Amino acid sequence: MSGSDLFTGTLEILILKTLLAGTLHGYGIGRRLRARTDGVLSVREGALYPALQRLQTNGFIKGAWGKTETGRRAKSYELTTEGRDFLASETRRWEQFSGAVAEILEEPS
Repeated sequence: MSGSDLFTGTLEILILKTLLAGTLHGYGIGRRLRARTDGVLSVREGALYPALQRLQTNGFIKGAWGKTETGRRAKSYELTTEGRDFLASETRRWEQFSGAVAEILEEPS
């Protein structure tokens, strides 16, 4: 992994992992990411919705219009088989990357 793609795809991986638990609309994905990280990860709409579009274009998620629990019209997303496979692959890659970073950070200075 080169420096230029150090964090490329991180948001997409987090979205796919969130959808592993089930179908959610965009706002619900953002809310779940904030809740699971005690507010550390707060994804702005300007980043979230383009990421959802990229994932859908790549066939990793599929979306369908419907109503939220409050009756508002929203697009809900679910993981595809391709998305599950991609998530598994990227999770392994992320674990390797984060392990390498941890090694360097734990090295005495």
